Amino acid sequence: MESIFIIGIILGLIVLLFLSGAPAKPLRWIGITAVKFVVGALLLVCVNMFGGSLGIHVPINIVTTGVSGILGIPGVAALVVIKHFII
Repeated sequence: MESIFIIGIILGLIVLLFLSGAPAKPLRWIGITAVKFVVGALLLVCVNMFGGSLGIHVPINIVTTGVSGILGIPGVAALVVIKHFII
């Protein structure tokens, strides 16, 4: 009987947290960041596909994906310029 009581208390606390909305904000922030990283990776894939005939290739890793996802198209343009002129 004791284990059922403990499980009931834990489930009650979880329901209370969901109703109060406490974990929603950090999860929303993580979700928005994940979506931005995915969009950044897709932007880099497009640049690599269409820029292949021009000799433009930007490696896809966590740093370049983050830069292109957070900054958007200007970030992708900056990565192309950095790759072409500096490196």
